[in-house]
Amino acid sequence: MTASSAVQVPDQIFVILKHWLVMHSPALLRPAVSVLVTVIPIIIIFPALFAVTTVLERKELARIQNRYGPNRVGPFGILQPIADAVKSLTKEDIVPRAADRVVHFAAPLVLVGASFLAYSVLPMGRNMAAVDLDAGLLFFFAIGAIPELAVFMAGWSSRNKYSMLGAMRAIAQMISYEVPLILSSIAVVMAAGTLSLVSIVEKQARYSWILPHWYVLTPWGFAGFLLFMVAAAAEVNRSPFDLPEGESEIIGGYFTEYSGFKFALFFLAEYLEMFAVSGLGITLFLGGWSAPFSFLTWVPSWIWFFAKLVALICGFIWVRGTVPRLRMDQLMNLAWKLMLPMSLVVILAAGLWRFLPGGPFPGSPFPRSMIRWVVCAFLVAVPYVLLARLLAGGKGIARRVYRYAE
Repeated sequence: MTASSAVQVPDQIFVILKHWLVMHSPALLRPAVSVLVTVIPIIIIFPALFAVTTVLERKELARIQNRYGPNRVGPFGILQPIADAVKSLTKEDIVPRAADRVVHFAAPLVLVGASFLAYSVLPMGRNMAAVDLDAGLLFFFAIGAIPELAVFMAGWSSRNKYSMLGAMRAIAQMISYEVPLILSSIAVVMAAGTLSLVSIVEKQARYSWILPHWYVLTPWGFAGFLLFMVAAAAEVNRSPFDLPEGESEIIGGYFTEYSGFKFALFFLAEYLEMFAVSGLGITLFLGGWSAPFSFLTWVPSWIWFFAKLVALICGFIWVRGTVPRLRMDQLMNLAWKLMLPMSLVVILAAGLWRFLPGGPFPGSPFPRSMIRWVVCAFLVAVPYVLLARLLAGGKGIARRVYRYAE
């Protein structure tokens, strides 16, 4: 075995295993076997990641809040997801008498189904995308519009004013933050020249010396990545954007009238959406499955993808434990007065980056690419400062004084 093949086998182990299973199946069943071998791992891996994340999130939040986390069920509380699953399966399913039972039942199923469909175009490793569509990014955003319908179905069918109010909040929030989410992605499409997520990763899987060509390492890419992740947190109703389920105001939001396994499906869908949109952020800005340095390309590509995914999940948990919930007016102001204009600025900066000169100056060791670095960084930083001051309304940040009860 050569050195290159020794590196390729761990990287392509799942692709090789899939081809082996398909080739050893009856000829008539090979298309069905290929689909099943592609779909089943997605259906198993990401719900399993959801179970692990719930434990780690509760433990991390407990550490941040200086209290105990799950520590009773199994060693160090690691079996808590199993206890939660048993409770959800055995808990009574209560449906309001006036509810539309068909729509009430279908809402969580539609939400979970749409969440799983989003994974079909994400490249989770080299040659490891379930479907390589030429318009994969467009497909992802089209599927991302389905949860809005499912949320409205849940709120409307419950015949509960709190549920309806939560659904209206959720739809207003999701539509508002979908705009900067998509606009920040357009800059990547302009730079890569394609809507295929597989091709976008391949464009970034190149290196200059030891550094990769990730879009996040450019001024417009860094700003676009921050805008994308903030909008993604709002899209999946993660703290501090969890107003649709504000328990101190509207009980439980659009799933107030859900219990038992249906409630668990809403909970599962929220995390599946968080994993999916994090995977898209990795694909667009963080090089997808590519290594962070050229000398680490021997590590299997799928390990890099999931390592980046875990890092973003930890970031979501950290934000949840440290940032307080926004008010509704603050939520909308942030979307329309800061993030939308900044997304347009990022698109302009990406266009300038593409057409400004690169390469070295004649007779000088300094590269001409420094010009576009300075211009694009200035173009992104100045509007951000001005818009942030406008959004703050001229109010300065007061120094906090902590007082402790004695």
